[in-house]
Amino acid sequence: MTSQDTVTPHDGTLRVLSTSDLAGIDISLSDVVDTVEGAYRTLHAGESDNPRKLTVKQKDGHSVSYAMLGRDGTRNVVAIKTSYKHGLDKGRDEQHYYTALTLYDDTTGLPVAMMDCSRIGSLRTPAVSALLARECAAPGARSALVIGTGTQGRLALPFLLTTLPGLDRLMVFGTHSEGITAVREQLRAHFPDREVEIVTDLRAAASEADVIVATAGAHTPAAVESAWLRPGALSILVGHGLAPSTLHRADRVIATSEAQMNVTGTDMADAEGKLPAVDTEFPPVIAGLTAGRHSAEERIFAYNSGLVVTDIALGHHFAQLALAQSLGTEVPLWQ
Repeated sequence: MTSQDTVTPHDGTLRVLSTSDLAGIDISLSDVVDTVEGAYRTLHAGESDNPRKLTVKQKDGHSVSYAMLGRDGTRNVVAIKTSYKHGLDKGRDEQHYYTALTLYDDTTGLPVAMMDCSRIGSLRTPAVSALLARECAAPGARSALVIGTGTQGRLALPFLLTTLPGLDRLMVFGTHSEGITAVREQLRAHFPDREVEIVTDLRAAASEADVIVATAGAHTPAAVESAWLRPGALSILVGHGLAPSTLHRADRVIATSEAQMNVTGTDMADAEGKLPAVDTEFPPVIAGLTAGRHSAEERIFAYNSGLVVTDIALGHHFAQLALAQSLGTEVPLWQ
């Protein structure tokens, strides 16, 4: 949808879209994948801007916050995303996470909406992993392993099946029973004819997986080592669950953004505190200018860090659907 199709509030007001406003909006997985892929293509074409994110992290590690500014050249939209996580030194039930996206129409100069960005992120991130898998998995890949059953892990398999429908063995390693239940429910909702295999022997599962997507939280016991991987394996890091060796001993390293990997991927550094250079970033792979892989035997490591242009594209799509249905609340913020 272009800026000419935009439904904008009146000047001086801001349309606020809450979690519940966005929850009922129906959108297909393929629509999400297409929207995210389009954002990468526009970025690579030089039509969008995605500056490096700003980060503030407390010395004791109890919280971390990010600010990301960007512009979508296809939609003529400028946006800023903020993300704040608190309680990272505590258990999952005691943690808090808040993220918001504010969109402005760069044609009219008016605000489009401010929204809770949690659903955007929960869709965008597994969509990127699925695109990485489509471009970088070995030919004929048949098995996938997802590590973690939190927000990112629950939709990982449905998105992987959207881009790699030939997968016929779906494995999940998780330590939370409610998360495992949610993984099963999401797979059943999108692919009712498919079953997930819950694995407890992580090393054995990793050695049999063509694609591994690590989405676990920081306290996970999972740490897949490079030596466990089969030839041709693709390891995608979203959160935690992969040991640094999967990066440092990879035959090929791909990142959605090398700059962001150097900021947020420091836990994967070697003994000297260094990260290897990437062989390519992902936007030129999507654009078809760089190969995702060069041989079927390469072990590839892919770092999936969110680019704000993908949030903007997907968030704007959601905003237009919501505004067309008169969802949200107009706040006279600038009156």
